[in-house]
Amino acid sequence: MNRTDQPLDVDALRAGVVGPWAGIDVVERTGSTNADLLAAAAAGAPDRTVLTADHQDAGRGRLTRSWAAPAGTGIAVSVLLRPQGVAPSRFGWLPLLAGLAVLDTVREVGVGTAGLKWPNDCLVGVEQRKVAGILAEVSGQVSGQISPAVVLGIGLNVTAAPPDTPTATSLAAEGCDASRTDVLVTLLRRLAEREAEWRDARGDPDAHRLRADYRAGCLSLGSQVRVELPAAAPIVGIAEDVDRDGRLLLLDAAGHRRAVAAGDVVHVRPTDRAPG
Repeated sequence: MNRTDQPLDVDALRAGVVGPWAGIDVVERTGSTNADLLAAAAAGAPDRTVLTADHQDAGRGRLTRSWAAPAGTGIAVSVLLRPQGVAPSRFGWLPLLAGLAVLDTVREVGVGTAGLKWPNDCLVGVEQRKVAGILAEVSGQVSGQISPAVVLGIGLNVTAAPPDTPTATSLAAEGCDASRTDVLVTLLRRLAEREAEWRDARGDPDAHRLRADYRAGCLSLGSQVRVELPAAAPIVGIAEDVDRDGRLLLLDAAGHRRAVAAGDVVHVRPTDRAPG
């Protein structure tokens, strides 16, 4: 059995991540870890709760897209965050810092060629294939009182990519032989570090080099992209920067600058290669 084929080691996970995380639940199978943790959030689950599944068969991505993978080939994990002291306007940085934590992890387990497509898709290899995706969802109602909570769901292909997604790849395909347990422990540790720094700075992305590190890892910046919107004409322009709220700053051919938020975007595609 290859190390990447082994089931998740529950004891090793709990030993490796409890401390920065309040607790971790591991289930054999579920439809969606995000849906399960959103329900737990509404019932009052504590800050920094983690849920992961050996197999997720109804995972979802942004804009109701699906995220599926054969059993035991990847990581499906969701974390519940209640970032008290951080203005909700800064919550847009949570999926970006999660993407950065995925990038930290991918590099740490030995995949050298990797970067982020704004806002948080992790692309690896010379062909820049997708190895991970992230979905952030907000739950704000707990016991009749407003208590903002964000559930971050991360899907990461470890042993294999979904067979019907030619633009995806896996860590194993890029030469990584780390077990899913080792990858998940690394991911949760890096995510805890990034989120704690962000929360400690009250959501300021310029503290602890968060925005600087994101800029350095983002493949979109400096290139021409086509931004597709749900109810408006696409925007083509140079992706210049990411602002303090995590929005992508675009400069179009007429010299106009525009900020677009991840929640307002259907697709962001480079204009110099086929859609991915």
